[in-house]
Amino acid sequence: MGIWLKNARAAARKAAEIEQRRAEGLPVQSLAGALSDERREQLEEIDPSWCPAWPVEWQRAFHLVRQHLEANGALPMEPGTVVHQDEDLGRWVRSVRLGWDKLTTVQQWMCEQVLEIEPAAEDEKPPLRRTQADKWAMNYEAARQFYEREGHLRVPRKHIERIVIGGNGDGASGEGQEERELRLGAWIGNQRSRAATLTPERIEQLSTIGMRW
Repeated sequence: MGIWLKNARAAARKAAEIEQRRAEGLPVQSLAGALSDERREQLEEIDPSWCPAWPVEWQRAFHLVRQHLEANGALPMEPGTVVHQDEDLGRWVRSVRLGWDKLTTVQQWMCEQVLEIEPAAEDEKPPLRRTQADKWAMNYEAARQFYEREGHLRVPRKHIERIVIGGNGDGASGEGQEERELRLGAWIGNQRSRAATLTPERIEQLSTIGMRW
């Protein structure tokens, strides 16, 4: 049965490739080995997800979690809480909840209706990792703040500048704001030593607030 189903999935994927070529206006050499629409419909009546577009590993973890729930187990929410057949079910559930927007509509429906998994709330999601451009912009904002306060950019090497990021930008503390301590003195020194690799735009920005090269 397993081999037969594997072959049926391969035939279904070939049929999908043929349809894709037709949609793109490309020639189709042969229909041999492609699953017919009638047989696909028959299989989908038994199990709509019999030939998923997502990885087999994802499908396997889904079925293991379903079996765990059918055995009256609680939905594992954290990594390491339930491991079955070498699959960390808690880690998989967590990845599904955090990556909800990346799932297909069918995957979302399966997780929500079959496993009763809900997407992670905003306060459960880890903070986004800042890019190098984000970090540079944040340090530049600290440098601009220092310049506006002191009237120059002669920052001591060990100076720490505190800035508030996020919020509505009116300077008052509020929801969504975060205070950061930045090693501004070291950053200024690094920019000066790397002047040859800075873009003209960044050099102009720093020069405008009193940078001495």
